[in-house]
Amino acid sequence: MSKHTTISSNEAADRLAIRELIEAYAYCADGRNAKGQMALFTADTHFVVYMNAKDPTPAMDLHSRDALAPVFADLNKYDATTHFVGQSTILTLEANRATGIAYCLAHHVTVDGDKRRLMVASLRYLDKFVKMDGAWLFEERLLYVDWQEERALS
Repeated sequence: MSKHTTISSNEAADRLAIRELIEAYAYCADGRNAKGQMALFTADTHFVVYMNAKDPTPAMDLHSRDALAPVFADLNKYDATTHFVGQSTILTLEANRATGIAYCLAHHVTVDGDKRRLMVASLRYLDKFVKMDGAWLFEERLLYVDWQEERALS
């Protein structure tokens, strides 16, 4: 853990902007705004999904912003989602680069006739950020699914 006896206004602004970037990702996901979500990434982004955090083989390994479109559009199959962002920690912060880790509980509701189901997934993101033209973006996002639970909703 870092000690912050004093912090510059530039560092405070960068830390806030990175937290807002992480939150914007969840906000866009829940609003089914795939284009907005894609805009949070660099054009040559690296996005990797590990459906089982203990398995080193990724389920997806994408290498561009455009490749994210079908991944984010896939959320449309759910009747509702809520991505609750928990703690996020900036591990390193330099002038135009940063790394961090963020945790999220993702809730996905499906409806089939009068049956509703809830899938909850515990997600962990290892992130690399880059500041371009004054804005922080995801340069790399590794998504790890630590666990999932599915159950019927009343």
